[in-house]
Amino acid sequence: MRKAREDAVPAHTGLGLAARSSFCQSLGKQKTQATQQPSQPACLPTWQSQLPGLSAERPEAAQAMDTTTEAVLYHKLQLWEPGMESEEEEEEEIAEPLVLSLRRSQNTPRNKVSGLPGAWARLLASLLLLAVSSSLTLRQLHSRDSPKGNLGSAAPPASRHSHHPGVYHHGAIISPAATCSQLGQELLVAGGNVVDAGVGAALCLAVVHPHATGLGAMFWGLFYNSSSGNTTALTAGPAQALAPGLGLPTALPALHLLHTRFGRLPWSHLLAKATMLAQKGFEVDAPLASALAARGTKGLCPLFCHTNGTPLGLGAQATNPNLAAVLHREALASSPDLAGDALLSLLVRDLGLKEPPAQPMPSLEPALQLSIPQGVLFTTPGPSAGPELLELLESALHSRTPSPTSCLSLLQTAMTSVNSALATVDSSGSMLLLTSSINSTFGSGHLSPSTGVLLSDLVARSEPSAWACPLILRGSLDDTEADMLGLLASGTPRGAKAMACTLLNHLAAPQIQQQSQHQAQQRPTESPGGCGQGNLLQVVVHAEHAHVSSVPSGCCPFHGY
Repeated sequence: MRKAREDAVPAHTGLGLAARSSFCQSLGKQKTQATQQPSQPACLPTWQSQLPGLSAERPEAAQAMDTTTEAVLYHKLQLWEPGMESEEEEEEEIAEPLVLSLRRSQNTPRNKVSGLPGAWARLLASLLLLAVSSSLTLRQLHSRDSPKGNLGSAAPPASRHSHHPGVYHHGAIISPAATCSQLGQELLVAGGNVVDAGVGAALCLAVVHPHATGLGAMFWGLFYNSSSGNTTALTAGPAQALAPGLGLPTALPALHLLHTRFGRLPWSHLLAKATMLAQKGFEVDAPLASALAARGTKGLCPLFCHTNGTPLGLGAQATNPNLAAVLHREALASSPDLAGDALLSLLVRDLGLKEPPAQPMPSLEPALQLSIPQGVLFTTPGPSAGPELLELLESALHSRTPSPTSCLSLLQTAMTSVNSALATVDSSGSMLLLTSSINSTFGSGHLSPSTGVLLSDLVARSEPSAWACPLILRGSLDDTEADMLGLLASGTPRGAKAMACTLLNHLAAPQIQQQSQHQAQQRPTESPGGCGQGNLLQVVVHAEHAHVSSVPSGCCPFHGY
């Protein structure tokens, strides 16, 4: 009889009626005493109670039915919270017995709950349950969908725990300029990968650090792709002259080639911040102010001078409108083959050349590698200093010659900055090491009037690429989750010895302990007082976290999320 009554509910009554019917059926019935009059049911069939004019009294046939008292189990609703992801923290659902006793008053024709007619009370309870369920669903969807979007400088997602400065959950970048490190972080948060962040930061450095790099520089790079497991070298090739003593610029073709192959964000997006800095102005930081004070302003005015001819000091504002125009036109380049064409045409006109020389195209090649007991080493091929670095390491490891306890003396031999370096890394293991140079402070000192570009110096040094030797150590070729280490020297003309010394010390000590102790002293701000021209950038991927630091400590600003 009970099943027949429940089956009589029409199927088309909708979600609200179904929810109410479920609520009413779960209340049960109390068994009436033999001496008492039969009680009316606690709940009418939902479709009947919602039709106007129908009485709440049961039909006579239904009054003869016998009812039983039974305990109803109510399950507590478990609210999802971000901290409930771990299986160890999940709580089992708790079922508690709940017996409801609803009794009709002797002197009234209707059931009353809290003074309201029974049918209306049950309708109100059903609506309340529906409202609570909807509210919880909306709250859960809201928490799942934030933060919004993939583009823009959105705030990094909140972490469940914190780390020392220099250790990040997702990705990080370290470079000689705080403005450019900040830009790299913004590109990572905007959905870019380590190549987008590195190329964007390199273009930024070309504006704010003209003493060490620029569009007239040569670029070398080393990229490890955690998705494919491949390590690729960005090679600049032999230096070529645009004019006697002046190097042919290859920065734009090199960076565009790297981005076209591995980048994710639009090329124009990477140029936007650098263009804005050149047009609207940037603040002279400690490295640039120090280089201007040491060299003087000959050939650099009016861009980097006051009206009285004195060099701009720390905190002064500098602009380079012609460079901004070059970067703006470069954003329209559709392929690496066309990158730098507008710049080269303007340089040829400035120098009075009849026709532009054949522009060498940078290339992407497989990296050199050397297997060692601790893993596999990767670096750039010649004519960079990569082969020299591998020879030094192979010899030292074979002879087991102990390395110096400190490598700072090898970094501090440089009197002037000869190159600029940056590194980007993410927690999956992908990393990009980029280094560039104009071969001496402010390069040749020849400032192109129509482009605002300083050309590289081919007279000062017979080995223009001796500073280029980025290095990556992968713990294992077979283990995709193996630890990764990246090393890159900046500011020293012979970085191979300094990097070999640093790597040997790294292999001789527990690397993560060494890294943690070093990064505990890091801060994402510059410390110009304790920093010389030579620095060593270090990036590590361990336990799905990205670590960045520098030697000496705190000399290169870093940012991450």
